[in-house]
Amino acid sequence: MPQPSQLQSQFSFDYDDQQQQQQPQQRKLSHRRTVDYTGTVARWKHRRIVCPYARDPGVIRPEKNYIIDIFPTTAYIGNPIGSTTPKFVHSSVNKMRYPVNLVRWTPEGRRLLGASSSGEFTLWNGMTFNFETIMQAHDQAIRTGEWSHNSDFLLSGDQEGIVKYWQPNFNNVKVIAAHREAVRDLSFSPSDSKFVTASDDGTLKVWNFNEGQEESTLTGHGWDVKCVNWHPTKGLIVSGSKDNLVKLWDPRTGKCLTTLHSHKNTITRAQFQPTRGDLLATSARDQTTRIFDLRMMRDVAILRGNKADMTTLTWHPIHDSLIATGDFNGAVYFYALDGFQSATKASPSVGSMTNGSVSAGFSVQQVEPIDSIPYAHEGAIWSMEFHPMGHILCTGSNDKFARFWCRARPGDKEGWQDGYHVGPPEGTTTTQAHNTNTGGSHYHRN
Repeated sequence: MPQPSQLQSQFSFDYDDQQQQQQPQQRKLSHRRTVDYTGTVARWKHRRIVCPYARDPGVIRPEKNYIIDIFPTTAYIGNPIGSTTPKFVHSSVNKMRYPVNLVRWTPEGRRLLGASSSGEFTLWNGMTFNFETIMQAHDQAIRTGEWSHNSDFLLSGDQEGIVKYWQPNFNNVKVIAAHREAVRDLSFSPSDSKFVTASDDGTLKVWNFNEGQEESTLTGHGWDVKCVNWHPTKGLIVSGSKDNLVKLWDPRTGKCLTTLHSHKNTITRAQFQPTRGDLLATSARDQTTRIFDLRMMRDVAILRGNKADMTTLTWHPIHDSLIATGDFNGAVYFYALDGFQSATKASPSVGSMTNGSVSAGFSVQQVEPIDSIPYAHEGAIWSMEFHPMGHILCTGSNDKFARFWCRARPGDKEGWQDGYHVGPPEGTTTTQAHNTNTGGSHYHRN
């Protein structure tokens, strides 16, 4: 029979265990990273006032002490390589985790809008990347969304074929049953008076924005239409489909102007060059991204270097020759297209391009990436977009994370030695490896 002293000690141990279980687990304390661009912009503005004729921002020395010499991306208009964003900043994820199908910066760049397969909108702070708000926007998975050029409205489309109008305060003002199947992409006209939608029902529809009425239906694709984009200044629409074809349309007549047969698999993204509008970029599940010159009406470049099917792409908002792509394995690649900004025959630049196939007397160049993030995500990247100032890239993936990437700081060698560039250790994921080692400064001057 146990003694009273033994019973008392056993009771005390059980009580202590219960107290420890009831206490909430303390989270690991860590600094929240911040990317602040106000200092660089203010210094560049000051320099432009003091030295109005000094257009050259100078050369950034590769030492951490010279981080003060960094200017915004607009200062390096002739050097797109310095505006690549390979440096990891932050990973954002909701409590209820769903694949992130869409990431879009708000027009003023203060917040990032993420849309998931649960039909929810999530807003993240654009400087400190902390959670701000979440709302149920659609009943089904959100597939696409786009801000108008005047920043007054946001359009979103979902798996059921519904398109919704949103004001900047995310007040829903109109709902349209646009298609019988999922709306995969949409785009505004240059004047914002019309918009076009692409759907899995194999059609494109041009809509009157103010009335919310269908004006015309563009038919010609033999399968699901996966992407669409309206030219930023012209009456020209491009669409890509599961039938491997890229088509250019006249929205006034609804006729197909030409068909591109370059890709060998489903077209995942087609986007006009937003700054000049001379080039068209298309990505597909044949592991290639192609650049099409509208002035010559032919392919001028093939972007290679990836090892998986391409899922998305985005142009840089400042540099008309910088483009980023994402693939099915979660890798991000950056390409510079300086050799294709003139309508003359392209000449390969040293170390970046080699001669490829020959078509109609012209050589199609094969372009290798100037930078990459091989392990950016653990799943397919569905959406990516640069900040309006061009100093941050955000990517949304099937691994349920939205990640932010910024320009590397001078002399920062650790930026290319983390798990997103060299890969995680065996038996761990990239996220787990990063959570165990978050060293380095948490304030980024960008």
